[in-house]
Amino acid sequence: MKPVVILVHGSLDRGASFSRSILRLTDTAVVSYDRRGYQGSRGMNLTGGFRSHLDDFFALAEAANEGHGVVAIGHSFGGDLVQAAALERPDLVAALGAYEPPMPWIGFHRHSSGSWPSLASDPGDEAEQFFRRMVGDAAWDRLSDGLREDRRADGPALVVDLSAIRTLQFDPTLLTMPSHFGSGTTKTAPHHRDTVEWLGANVPGARVTWFDDSGHGAHLTHPDAFARFIEQVRDSAPGS
Repeated sequence: MKPVVILVHGSLDRGASFSRSILRLTDTAVVSYDRRGYQGSRGMNLTGGFRSHLDDFFALAEAANEGHGVVAIGHSFGGDLVQAAALERPDLVAALGAYEPPMPWIGFHRHSSGSWPSLASDPGDEAEQFFRRMVGDAAWDRLSDGLREDRRADGPALVVDLSAIRTLQFDPTLLTMPSHFGSGTTKTAPHHRDTVEWLGANVPGARVTWFDDSGHGAHLTHPDAFARFIEQVRDSAPGS
């Protein structure tokens, strides 16, 4: 029996963003959830920071575990989370995948100066700025007023993520389970490509998948390729 796959979304995103890839999967039990503070989980307390996100993942993994672990796959910051979870609880994670995880501490930073800009005093403003930076001004301008407010409401959770990225430290070379990393090619940022290339070269037994003509949002723009990535990670788990 194939293990349960848990999909973990990134910053200013939600579990439903994987829906197009999930529809393309067969013979796969999938859990995709809104992380603490996002969309359907906005009522959850955020004071625990990154630790709370790990504990939430562990609770889901323990519920889905059938004695042989789960397959954990994260997009962007979700890729950081699944790696940290696998290092802490290798008994729960049978295989992992991470698409363009931001890991500036290994040497690749999206800011040329290597320093972090100040976060906006209003979390809603930070969410708007992040959306404009990642997706584009034109995409933000096309949103209805209601959708803009919906994104801004994710601001407090986004601030938790961005604060964690500035302080997070773990060693991915200590991963012991099958580990897969994905990245876009020409349309993604150099620091994402460089990070994934480094992970492929330094994590024992790691496999790298390059998504042709894809940027950071491959799960949205290339659902077929992302579904194949999920199946690749799933099938690498022991006993699959």
